[in-house]
Amino acid sequence: MNLQTILLKYWGFSYFRPLQEDIIRSVLEGKDTLALLPTGGGKSLCYQVPAMASEGICMVVTPLIALMKDQVQSLRNKGIKAVCIYHGLSSLEIETALNNCVYGDIKFLYLSPERLTTATLRSRLEKMRVNLLAVDEAHCISQWGYDFRPPYLRIAEIRQWIPTTPVLALTATATTQVVKDIQEKLAFRAPREFRKSFERKNLAYMVFREENKMGRLLKICRKLGGTGIVYVRNRKRSREIAEQLLREGIHADFYHAGLTTPERDLKQNSWMKERTQVIVSTNAFGMGIDKPNVRFVVHMDLPDSPEAYFQEAGRAGRDGHKAFAVLLYNPADLSDLERFHERSFPEVGEIKKVYNCLGNYFQLAVGSGKDQSMPFDLPDFAKKYGMQPFLVYNALNFLEREGYLALSEAMANPSRIMFLVDNEELYRFQVANPGYDGFIRLLLRSYSGLFSEFARIREDEIGKRAGTATPEVKKRLQELHAMQILHYKPQNEQAQITFLQPRLSESDMVISREVYHDRKAFAKQRLRAMKAYATSETICRSSYLLGYFGETGTGRCGHCDICLELNKAGVSSYEFEQIIDMIRPLLEKAALSPAELIAEADMGISEEKILGVIRYLKDNNRISEDSEGLLQWRPSG
Repeated sequence: MNLQTILLKYWGFSYFRPLQEDIIRSVLEGKDTLALLPTGGGKSLCYQVPAMASEGICMVVTPLIALMKDQVQSLRNKGIKAVCIYHGLSSLEIETALNNCVYGDIKFLYLSPERLTTATLRSRLEKMRVNLLAVDEAHCISQWGYDFRPPYLRIAEIRQWIPTTPVLALTATATTQVVKDIQEKLAFRAPREFRKSFERKNLAYMVFREENKMGRLLKICRKLGGTGIVYVRNRKRSREIAEQLLREGIHADFYHAGLTTPERDLKQNSWMKERTQVIVSTNAFGMGIDKPNVRFVVHMDLPDSPEAYFQEAGRAGRDGHKAFAVLLYNPADLSDLERFHERSFPEVGEIKKVYNCLGNYFQLAVGSGKDQSMPFDLPDFAKKYGMQPFLVYNALNFLEREGYLALSEAMANPSRIMFLVDNEELYRFQVANPGYDGFIRLLLRSYSGLFSEFARIREDEIGKRAGTATPEVKKRLQELHAMQILHYKPQNEQAQITFLQPRLSESDMVISREVYHDRKAFAKQRLRAMKAYATSETICRSSYLLGYFGETGTGRCGHCDICLELNKAGVSSYEFEQIIDMIRPLLEKAALSPAELIAEADMGISEEKILGVIRYLKDNNRISEDSEGLLQWRPSG
């Protein structure tokens, strides 16, 4: 099949989006390729379509387990065979999935970066016919990136086992420095980059310095209508703001990672179907959700980096119609962001202490525990060892980024079963144990492929078909599991920790202070860039964000808050900057009347334009005017 036929048959699209076909043809030519596409730009099709057009299997590396599982299910719904491997699966499940990749007709293998380093994978890698290695969220490979993950540095190692396989790296957020780093760390044979402009002409970026944030949020919800997302920093605030919106007549709900999977699914579906207008959430919401008609995204707290802000704000207006990305802040938020940054980097000694306590909590001896996954209750752990939950959480994040362990949020891992005996042996068991015969035949009728792969099941559905209660179904499955007729893994919704290395003693554990401090310094740079974005009074919001990602020369957007004010002043960005540079030092030095200011400035720009800028600065509290009409520059903050 040609590319258009594949696109239409499996995805129902009759044409590619800009750059998609160029990227696809590049990897089909065997070229290592970097694709920079904005959030919602259709990155997944760039590796899924060429993989379907080629013999063999596509390996997809991604750190996002929930998204990985969604992608696999979506492909299966299209009749495309796909599997995923991540921490939390049993060794039998992993072995089965990999064997099916080698000997079966699996087209896509999704796996987390930690799994690349396992001997189990590498022993089978040479036997697989890998047609493409796709690296999603590729910015994670760079220490300059905002979400650096050391296991990504190991990706290039596996290229020796698949030397002729091209690499496709994909990301929606990468600075110029990170782009270069990605290609070097993935051992690109030659640089090859496709970049779609990150400019969103339909998206108006707005920043408001606001003391009454709730009042402003209500105005936004009522004025704009349509569905929206409101981002906050913590779970408690998500509930409080949603409840306040409800009291004001706005159909709102809250969402965070601490909810059960059924609760999260219910809230998400209600918002997707527009029974809920506004979802108030932590950053747990949005990844992998494709709702094109989001009319506004409001941030009630300052994100810690332009990358995070750009990705979250970019969930508005994917349908191409006018939408708004609004950031609300006040001076206290700036100092809060600094404190949050410091708390996000516990001292090295505290990180080691958390690691050591984890080993004791799970009763692991030094040298044991590698690849073991265990349910984890963070509040219980913090209470038991007298630690602050926030410190524990950030220490765990650091340990994860260092590759010592993997932490997964609570998520739905549905019950799974697979027969451990072959068809003939199962028949003999049924004859010898007639009490299980009808139940086994029901399983075989209900689910396919039970002898070769794990199948997701629902005990309540089996119970309905069998005319029995769900607990009885679980009991039967547990009995068959105990007799080693099948492998039964019940549903699990707890957070899990997986030790990726054997437990080390605290003295043997190494966290490079140089790497630690470098990463902290990079995070500080991103924080300062975010603060500069929020407090800027002269630079177009869109131009600032695009410039941060290395995209220059785009000009003013014309509809952000700064551009709208500049439009009123009747000046260009260049003239505005020129006037500011001239009048600011004069007004910082002494109070002057408008006439005196214009006379001293002597810039060769019309009085009308200078007066327009003065009005703008007064309206935005950058210039004060006393009772005698004298102007003076106001200090920021």
